[in-house]
Amino acid sequence: MATFWIRFSCDGAEGFGTVEGEMVSIHEGGMFAGSKATGEQVPLSDVTLLAPTAPSKIIALWNNFHALAAKMSMSAPVDPLYLMKAPSCLAAPGATIPRPPSYAGRVVYEGELGIVIGRKCSRVTPEAAGDVIFGYTCVNDITAADLIAADPTFAQWVRAKSFDGFGPFGPVVAKGLDPSSLTIRTVLNGQERQNYPVADMIFQPYELVSRISHDMTLLPGDLICCGTSLGVGTMKEPVNTVEVIIDGIGTLTNGFVQ
Repeated sequence: MATFWIRFSCDGAEGFGTVEGEMVSIHEGGMFAGSKATGEQVPLSDVTLLAPTAPSKIIALWNNFHALAAKMSMSAPVDPLYLMKAPSCLAAPGATIPRPPSYAGRVVYEGELGIVIGRKCSRVTPEAAGDVIFGYTCVNDITAADLIAADPTFAQWVRAKSFDGFGPFGPVVAKGLDPSSLTIRTVLNGQERQNYPVADMIFQPYELVSRISHDMTLLPGDLICCGTSLGVGTMKEPVNTVEVIIDGIGTLTNGFVQ
């Protein structure tokens, strides 16, 4: 049975806890170690959700789904291909994200599964990776698509994905969940645009965590965005609503205004 963790603000103070129906069970200590329920509960409607963690780094995968690789005539990579998003790009669930004033091109949504790390780890095996994963979440890896190849001498992946607000995730982190049967759906302005299974991943979550941990130390709260599949598209309307839906985790909803 999964538990659902959130960070929130209430009456000017930040806190964290678990969601049980329409109530939040408040915890003290640390979310990743020494967490203890205080016995106090507040209605979910009385709190403002924050990004579920404050990651030291956000890692985002490229070419991690067989279906999208086939459509783009790309072979499966030997090792995970990834980039970094600036932690300052985070946005809370429900936030409305404005177009960056320094960029006038296409802005696209990318609905993804996110892995949240729960323990400091380095060079873990795939078999041990489950012990260092705290849980799973919904991600919208927003991208300034025209910026990536704007300069032929240098691909601008980090800038294209790190504008303020381009990293919404949440609304919860689901702990104790098997991600293998999950499906990611993305709905733009009421129309479903993405619907693809985690099972189509080239590098599955445990393998991803293991491989990346051999490159760099992962810290509690770090976020790995597992990559996206078919159906990525541009947010064209003056006001857009994007929902990333993963049954078993929840729905991440954000606005984007031109």
